[in-house]
Amino acid sequence: MFVTLLLVTFVIAAVVSSLVVRFFGLPIAGILKRIIADDISDAWLKYLKFAIYVVGISTGVRVWKLEQYINPAQYDEKARILELTTERWVLEVYRTIIETLQGIAWMLLVFFIFALIAYVIVRVFELKHKSPSNTL
Repeated sequence: MFVTLLLVTFVIAAVVSSLVVRFFGLPIAGILKRIIADDISDAWLKYLKFAIYVVGISTGVRVWKLEQYINPAQYDEKARILELTTERWVLEVYRTIIETLQGIAWMLLVFFIFALIAYVIVRVFELKHKSPSNTL
């Protein structure tokens, strides 16, 4: 049962990550093309998509939390092995979805903060280069 739970949470985390990549792919590509006006923005886009998958799956599949189903004594001497009932399955699926989204949200928040800072820097340099030509 544990292996099935592990596989199910992995698949759910991968699907949720895939949906986020689809949903945010175009906005991220637009931001990167604006900030990095080179072909390298495509490489950065691929890296960010990869990072979304890694962060999503690693936060969604909480292996250390799933270990309580096979070896709870490692965390608490009085603990007993939990049974995978229907209620626990629903709870684990829900946790997987929420944790995946939460991990990706934090990653994208950090990305967008740095992207905003980079955008402001790029914009300032653009305005400085346009100013002397407008006064002539």
